[in-house]
Amino acid sequence: MMQSLQKLGKALMGAVAVMPVAAILMGIGYWIDPDGWGANNIVAAVLIKAGGAVLDNLGWLFAIAIAFGLAKDSNGAAALSGFIGYGTIKLILSEGTVAGFKGVDLEKLEGDAAVQWASQGWGAINDKNVLIGILVGILAAWVYNRFHTTKLPDFLAFFSGRRLVPILTSVFAIVLAAILYFLWPLVYHALFSLGQSIESMGALGAGLYGFANRLLIPTGLHHALNSIFWLDVIGINDIGDFLGGSKTIEAAAAATDAASCPGTWANGVCTVIGEVGRYQGGFFPIMMFGLPGAALAMWMRADTKRKKTIGSLMMAGALASFFTGVTEPLEFAFMFVAPLLYLVHAVLTGISVAIAAAFHWTAGFGFSAGFVDMLLSARNPVANQWWMLLVLGVVFFVLYFVIFYFLIGWLNLKTPGRGDDEEEGPSAITSDSEFSAIAEKIIAGLGGAANIESVDYCATRLRTVVKDNVPVKEKDIKATGVAGVIRPSQKSVQVIVGPQVQFVYDEVARQLEQSSVSLKGEQEV
Repeated sequence: MMQSLQKLGKALMGAVAVMPVAAILMGIGYWIDPDGWGANNIVAAVLIKAGGAVLDNLGWLFAIAIAFGLAKDSNGAAALSGFIGYGTIKLILSEGTVAGFKGVDLEKLEGDAAVQWASQGWGAINDKNVLIGILVGILAAWVYNRFHTTKLPDFLAFFSGRRLVPILTSVFAIVLAAILYFLWPLVYHALFSLGQSIESMGALGAGLYGFANRLLIPTGLHHALNSIFWLDVIGINDIGDFLGGSKTIEAAAAATDAASCPGTWANGVCTVIGEVGRYQGGFFPIMMFGLPGAALAMWMRADTKRKKTIGSLMMAGALASFFTGVTEPLEFAFMFVAPLLYLVHAVLTGISVAIAAAFHWTAGFGFSAGFVDMLLSARNPVANQWWMLLVLGVVFFVLYFVIFYFLIGWLNLKTPGRGDDEEEGPSAITSDSEFSAIAEKIIAGLGGAANIESVDYCATRLRTVVKDNVPVKEKDIKATGVAGVIRPSQKSVQVIVGPQVQFVYDEVARQLEQSSVSLKGEQEV
């Protein structure tokens, strides 16, 4: 079950990886025309609309990306099946089509009848429905994995194998649509109620989410949690609504109830300024300031003779965290050697998210909470007092430094560069690293090519499945300079490489291409 959930989380990244494009385009567009949102400048209008091409079609993107990511050999037929499946569901269960099935005249609905109809959620079956996209993606991948080698009689041989998959997907999509016809109103009501209950917790709910987000990093399941709060799965859609900017403000002005409000509905008013972005804003102080403060503390606590080596490792991790929001190289430096520090990190993250939400300081991102995303979101019309996140960041830099420095010394924690650590390899894997040698050592550390059953990768991790866990030598793998090694299950081994993971994977693939190992990866932003 854990391995299946991890595969789903990895497949989700295929769609999430597209969102930075929308963030960059819309961020630049809002910088050019922060008041007219494209009305005063044609270049800004083009950029904002181009970003909307991603955000307004997230349902399609998730269906295609998940189908492609979960397919055994990541074949294009699976992606095509995801596209066909989503189109089938969307058209069969669209509000107008369902109204026709039920004999309802939408133009004549008024009062309680209109409210009752809206509560069924058929209007939510649109191009942006991430939940439907996830369901269709899983369905299309299952159809592909089950039937892509199916042979038909000679007179139908043209439709055998992979050509059969899109055809069967459309048929199964009709069956899924029939099931959802009866279940969707119940599912929609339950999800909407869940979203409302989380939002009703205000800053506390945001803080609990921030805490859980960091705790799930070691399992790789944080992507699934993020999709609930950041995307339109249960009606929160924090990233989508934030990047929507002007559209979100216009939707708030037109909202008539909680269901149509993209922000917080209270006393008959829909508020989005200071509300949309509450599940993102508090991460900026942690990633831009808090973790670099922890890195400084770990460097200062390192043994004198090893400060130079550890300094380069900490500096590389701190810069990645500050500028891009990629935190795993730093987090895995202390996650397993000093789990107490990681628990403190999770608690401080929750506190930061809660404080930002309580004071309505909001900023948003399409990739992660680094300097680049903060700069791009600064002039988004939904951003609110984003500069206070920088002030909060300074506070958390001091907190992280003081707490980490004190705990490492008081408890004699074996953070990098302290005590009788294993022999060190390179300080970190960078763009100048020799990927051929690194890949060779990783393969050997995994027990050799014959012991590797499959290999793929996601944003920062090389994900492998081995036949036998006994020959795996974590010490040898870590000696290559990777940030860490995780063993989620007996045969699953995740190597935390960092931003250079694609190049490591490519070299591993090249060295294994003559073997029977299943190579399966996806490119990440």
